[in-house]
Amino acid sequence: MTTPVESPDKHPFVLHPHRTFTTLSLPVMASLVVEPFASLVDTAFVERLGAASAAGLGAATALLSGVLWIFNFLGVGTQTEVAQAMGAGKAQQVGSVASLGMLLAVLLGLGLTLITWPGIERFSVWMSADAVVQTDTQIYLHIRLLGIVPSLVVTAAFGVLRGLQAMRTSLWIAGGMSLVNIILDPILIFGAGSVPALGIAGAAWATVLSQVLGMVWALWVIVRRTGLSGAFAWQRTRRFFLIGRDLALRTGFAQIFMLVSTWTALQISVEAGAAHQALRQLWLFLAFLLDTYAVTAQSLIGYFLGATRIDIARQAARIACRWALGTGGLLLLVLLLSERLLAFLLVPPSAQALFLTGLLICAVTQPLNALSFVTDGIHWGTGDYAYLRNAMIAATGTGVLVLLCIDPTHTQAFAQVWLAMAVWIVIRATFGLLRIWPGIGKAVLRLSEPDSPRYESPVRPSGR
Repeated sequence: MTTPVESPDKHPFVLHPHRTFTTLSLPVMASLVVEPFASLVDTAFVERLGAASAAGLGAATALLSGVLWIFNFLGVGTQTEVAQAMGAGKAQQVGSVASLGMLLAVLLGLGLTLITWPGIERFSVWMSADAVVQTDTQIYLHIRLLGIVPSLVVTAAFGVLRGLQAMRTSLWIAGGMSLVNIILDPILIFGAGSVPALGIAGAAWATVLSQVLGMVWALWVIVRRTGLSGAFAWQRTRRFFLIGRDLALRTGFAQIFMLVSTWTALQISVEAGAAHQALRQLWLFLAFLLDTYAVTAQSLIGYFLGATRIDIARQAARIACRWALGTGGLLLLVLLLSERLLAFLLVPPSAQALFLTGLLICAVTQPLNALSFVTDGIHWGTGDYAYLRNAMIAATGTGVLVLLCIDPTHTQAFAQVWLAMAVWIVIRATFGLLRIWPGIGKAVLRLSEPDSPRYESPVRPSGR
């Protein structure tokens, strides 16, 4: 499926909801999984350089994630705007939304690179007291910052494509990027022929080159599908930045939790830092997989709200939650059955015992983790960004308090880090579900008239 049908009543989801949901979700799942899979490959290769390099990679990627995820609104906001425009039958607005999204990605990427570059050394010292870890963190960050602009452009482009429900196209681009990264990793890290061994710098260059490829490819596709032009929809800029404010705060608080958890693990020991890096990458890999249903739900709900069909939007929310819960249960079993293999592949022998302790907690929380992600997507589709912001503030505030109470010298300190993660997940999932059932506060998906199948959505793209 590339472009939604003209009438919402003829949309495939209306006739075959589960089939359509899975048809849209499968390519999204593949495209979301391949990127963190490449990060797991990075971790596996860098782990061979030693625990200090693995910890340095963990510190650097935690910092980068904390910065880049703040700008995730470029994809989330663009996807909802495009989906609602298509649902309302205003396909001509898609090109202007896409143009503005691409421009903002370039400008914000340049600004972010210039602002972040001078602080690299201070960030690395804050993350770890170990000199080798600091050096590897700085090397990796100096190179990866060169890929900030391409990364943000790809984020905005994927938002456009998923808003159009062109899920397979984003899959091909994501797959191509990850394949290039995986091929270049061993060549640049360990050397091959006339190519010298670059160590952790090789992992960084592999990622940057793959991001440049993805940017060029994504721009080419968007130009063909939407017709980018210089006629930017400037009237939408304020709406984008309002979305950005809420999502940046939400993502910022999420990354605060991730950074504090990484910092706490590094205070315990270098081995704990390496184990946490592997677990964090594994958790992110699973998070991207679970985000599949969030992306699909966002697109469907945005489309049907744009068409003022809240009855179908509510059905999409129910189906998305069922699929997420079932998948979370399956992931729990897979993690428990493969714990020894994961420990062997992802961490040095000295860190494996700690890794297995954290992995048990990570596995048990997967069903609730799945619900926390899918409800994010549901609320993105309704444009309920402020509520998600407030829910994340509550979860992070509680989680960070738990982390700060951990004594790094305690024998179970590392387990406590991942128990704090479990608390964070439970709070997010609870807030997400309550906004849908029973629909606390100003819930968009709550029917104003229980017997009415139609609803005038308050969330409409600006300029309509």
